[in-house]
Amino acid sequence: MKEFTVPQKIKNKFMRDIYVNREYSWLLFNKRVLDQASDLTNPLLERCKFLSIFTSNLDEFFMVRVGSLYNESISEPQASENKTGLTAAKQLDGISEVVRRLYDVRSGCYSALRKELSKNGLRILRAGDLTPKQVEECRGIFNRHVLPLLSLMVLDAKHPLMQFENKRTYIFCQLEKDGRRMLGVVSVNPSLDRLYRLSGGEKKVRLIPLEELLRLFGKQAFTGYTVSDQLMLRVTRNADFDTQIDDSDVERDFPEIMKKKVESRAKMNVVRLEIDRAGSKLTDMLLKILRLNPKFCYVDERFFDYKFMFSLGGFLPAAKSASLKYPPFKGAVSAELAAASSLIDTVFRHDVFLSYPYDSMEPVVDLLEECSKDKRVSSIMITIYRLAHHSRIAELLCRASENGKQVTVVIELCARFDEENNMYFAGKLQEAGCTIIYGMENYKVHSKIISVVLKEGEELRYITHLGTGNYNESTSRQYTDLNIITSDRLIGEDAVAFFRNVSICNTDFTYRRLLVAPKTLKSGLMKYMDREIEKAKKGQEGYILAKMNSLTDKAIIEKLAEASRAGVKVELIVRGICCLLPGLPGKTENIRIVSIVGRFLEHSRVYSFGRGKERVMYISSADLMTRNTDKRVEIAAPVLDEGIADKIDDFLQTMLSDNVKARKLCPDGEYRRVETLGASLDAQAHFLQK
Repeated sequence: MKEFTVPQKIKNKFMRDIYVNREYSWLLFNKRVLDQASDLTNPLLERCKFLSIFTSNLDEFFMVRVGSLYNESISEPQASENKTGLTAAKQLDGISEVVRRLYDVRSGCYSALRKELSKNGLRILRAGDLTPKQVEECRGIFNRHVLPLLSLMVLDAKHPLMQFENKRTYIFCQLEKDGRRMLGVVSVNPSLDRLYRLSGGEKKVRLIPLEELLRLFGKQAFTGYTVSDQLMLRVTRNADFDTQIDDSDVERDFPEIMKKKVESRAKMNVVRLEIDRAGSKLTDMLLKILRLNPKFCYVDERFFDYKFMFSLGGFLPAAKSASLKYPPFKGAVSAELAAASSLIDTVFRHDVFLSYPYDSMEPVVDLLEECSKDKRVSSIMITIYRLAHHSRIAELLCRASENGKQVTVVIELCARFDEENNMYFAGKLQEAGCTIIYGMENYKVHSKIISVVLKEGEELRYITHLGTGNYNESTSRQYTDLNIITSDRLIGEDAVAFFRNVSICNTDFTYRRLLVAPKTLKSGLMKYMDREIEKAKKGQEGYILAKMNSLTDKAIIEKLAEASRAGVKVELIVRGICCLLPGLPGKTENIRIVSIVGRFLEHSRVYSFGRGKERVMYISSADLMTRNTDKRVEIAAPVLDEGIADKIDDFLQTMLSDNVKARKLCPDGEYRRVETLGASLDAQAHFLQK
């Protein structure tokens, strides 16, 4: 498989002093995802899934980040980002160079997986592999199952060039008829199967991909024409639309505004063209039509997306398929919670800690169900950012409202690519009588909080759920997230005040326990960093331990560098983007950064300062990105129970000891394997065993 190498000239462009460019760092993260597709510690079918995840990640990167840079290159061509000083145009140039190399690595990775699949009884054929008999069988499959679902168009004066839809596959053809030359377009229906099974093959399953059928027989769709050239293509469109609203929108229905904005994605400019072969004159024509720079045209001779890699197990016998996947598991429910007659009363006795996916989300769902029926419960308030498509959480909120509880739902309609799902649930919840709040002015509400207010006689009591991840039953089985359910009165009162402030669009409020962005979260965390810096200056031990998805906030990066210079030991677990270079002498030499990409997506955020009795720890919905700290409504909640804080610290220390999935960020910007000292430790596998 081809090695991924970025020329030093390009690396230097993306790094300056202690900083790494955000987009370059993200591309390195996605390369770590792709690495899992060739990591032999993962079962074969799981490696196939990682290849698909890498590709879908890259699709979103082009739609959102490249789209945003494209917009900026037009609106503010001289503006530069605040860490490496690159303009949008220079970032786009560098991105195109790096992505082209990632395509090469992906191609080699797929070839290796295809060979290994064949050894395990599943052969994915190309047109050149087919026998004459198989060609005829494939022709029959094409005529029966594919051709009826193709949409054709011949482009002429009456039929101008069609609008290529985002991420949809097309075949672009050069046609000739009666001495005339014209263009034809085949639109491939996305409902078509991606793989078709051929007959025979008792010992080995033989599959022909849809793309190969189209290459072989697609031209036959143009009856009466001669097809002199054909090219398979897919375009990626900019999806970075403006979600800001102003006073002129007050009298309009916000869901309708968002619906129109979402629909506008289909017509936004093209930021990437993918084709299945180089050298065709049709490519030049397409680039001209799409007004796209050739550097954003990429060749993949096989596929443009690899979603079919998720379905391969279905073609194998069940036992064989199971042997090529991770062993199944189900999140645990503690004996105490499983046996509890009342989860409300359990939380009144002590805080409850859940770590997804190792712990099940069921106790949170069960708590909501109990609250929907318990006569003591007066109100339930919740923030929603992303819901499962079949959400029990939403069902229980509707039931609670129908049972007479006051239910308030802050639902974020600007959650990218979940806008339509959230609009659907907002309608359902409103129909059930819930009070719906669509975010907070021009701040996205990304907080993860449930506030339950109970009335016992004349006394009000509170139960608050605080988490690092969404109220989504599906992702709770795939993402690692931390949750605390507490009856602490001050947190409960803060939670009620939080929802009150969101409802009146007030961000200028200081809470007693919670740190809430955009006002107090960043300053609150930096206050504890300053505390550790002052300790180190006095010759005492200073320690900062944090885990997050991304680190881009310049002020926080500079504060971490200051802590390093003062002698504070800083240990960071950063899964994705990291704009800070560690280990630079005299600058960041006391900072260590590792990234873990494994079976589960590391999603929890933890910020811990000091050790022993002086330790202060928060779990949070926020990454240390400017968008989170300054431009969103986020919450960091203190971990008050020392036993829970010890458990979280143990989680983090185990991850820092990982020498299987962990990659260490080095001073030169490269991510390298952690040295194996003693026994191998895969942190996620360790937590599963526990």
